[in-house]
Amino acid sequence: MIKVLIADDQAILADGIKSVLSSCPDIKVVGIAQDGVSAIEAAEKLLPDVVLMDIRMPNMNGVIATQEIKSRHPDMKILVLTTFDDSDYILNAINNGASGYLLKDISAPALIEAVKNAHAGDTILPAKVARRIASAARLVANDREIKLKRKFGFSEREVEIAVMLLEGFTNKQIASALKLTDGTARNYISTIYEKLGAASRSDAAQKMQKALGD
Repeated sequence: MIKVLIADDQAILADGIKSVLSSCPDIKVVGIAQDGVSAIEAAEKLLPDVVLMDIRMPNMNGVIATQEIKSRHPDMKILVLTTFDDSDYILNAINNGASGYLLKDISAPALIEAVKNAHAGDTILPAKVARRIASAARLVANDREIKLKRKFGFSEREVEIAVMLLEGFTNKQIASALKLTDGTARNYISTIYEKLGAASRSDAAQKMQKALGD
């Protein structure tokens, strides 16, 4: 049984989400929180497997609440469920530990499937959201890409992934955002490590940061 906590300040939407999830025998909604503060308290008390987190809520927004919950419960899965598909919201949520980012126009079957997949450890990013992440990463990365390509001889795809590594994306998040298989993403990352002469992710990040500072 997957225990789910819903955090949404709009009661009618929260009730609708609860109704959808409750139709699945494998999912149990254990609570509803109206803001980020109460979401943290509920997560602490109810210990859900998955939290469905709205972004814009009173008292504390969903990004900060996500960060706080993940700091206390690293294994708890948090899916952002919101009407906002702005790339800043998406990147902030993912970088603060969210397992995925869903838009509220999602169908009922897709929402149930997303909860199950998040619980299983998958990163959940709809195609529209993944495109926005990739686009935002490219915009932020432009100057850094040029420096890293010159310094380490990265290909276009390698430098794109290298910058995402610097931004703190996990292998699964990189694969989802760039529409790669997990294995292909791992192969690119291994090649990046080789070109950097790095033994680990932190070592790779340090070498790239040093190159960007030179």
